[in-house]
Amino acid sequence: MKAKLFIFTIVCLLLIVLSACGRSASSDSEESAENTQKNTEASSGNEEEKTVTYLEEEYTVPSETDKIAAASLEAMEDAAMLDVQPIGAITYAGELPSYLAEDLEGAESIGEKTQPNYETLLSMKPDVILGSSKFPADVTEQLNKVATTIPVSHISTNWENNLNLMAELTGKQDEAEKVINGYKEDVEKISSSVESMVDEKVLVIRVRSGNLFVYPQDVYLNPVLYNELGISVPEEIKSVEAQEMISLEQLAEINPDHIFLQFAEDENADQPNMLEDLKENQIWKSVKAVNEDNVYVNTVDPLAQGGTAWSKTKFLQGVQENLAE
Repeated sequence: MKAKLFIFTIVCLLLIVLSACGRSASSDSEESAENTQKNTEASSGNEEEKTVTYLEEEYTVPSETDKIAAASLEAMEDAAMLDVQPIGAITYAGELPSYLAEDLEGAESIGEKTQPNYETLLSMKPDVILGSSKFPADVTEQLNKVATTIPVSHISTNWENNLNLMAELTGKQDEAEKVINGYKEDVEKISSSVESMVDEKVLVIRVRSGNLFVYPQDVYLNPVLYNELGISVPEEIKSVEAQEMISLEQLAEINPDHIFLQFAEDENADQPNMLEDLKENQIWKSVKAVNEDNVYVNTVDPLAQGGTAWSKTKFLQGVQENLAE
């Protein structure tokens, strides 16, 4: 009798142990399933965003950036170069700049050059805003409240980074590579045809508000001449650190052999006849480039930003037409 009671007790204990193990396994299985679901949800969330690195800064944007607001001329020129259609772009007096209007047809105005319209941008719900490094900090801060805003560099030597940024956002890396390689090939070809004038003084001058401005050697259109084609940097340009106004007297002292003169009516509303007035000015007439008919007006559209693939490509063509032998 005692033996039967002992065996019964052992069986009961075994059943209790097995039941506990079953509950534990079931609990572990449920917890594992829950963790898997959480991990899947986290992974799915990560797929909705991506990190873009531009000029050593990281920006978080949606994984699909189909709705791009081009809030700078730099970004608009890159969009035109890669046949990208932004949903919005900046305008002049409510109109797209004429030199980009055809390529960006359909883009809605998001405000004027230095005054993006936040309400319009909010209604558009862009995936990303491409601004300008020239924007004041408070403008960029406000734009960031609408969508991630990337300040596209206005420094000409960053042109490849700028184009590759647009390419990464739109999946046009192959097109960007072709543009960059094609430009470099053209530079190599043209360089040999301007070798005879590498020691001549060549200036890019921009007329704004009736005044003459020059730029540092790595800003605006200057890198095409000095960094890529190998034309000597005039001593007077080496000391320039930002857009700098010069007088006619200073220009006469520099006495350049060639002048690429950029004049936009929109930037000279108070003096629309500035170019005609220059032709009658005796100091202007004394400049070597003027005497020898080596002044090239608006070789590239005067509103072109200079430091983009679009600007550089067009300007290189103009240099070839005017300087190449």
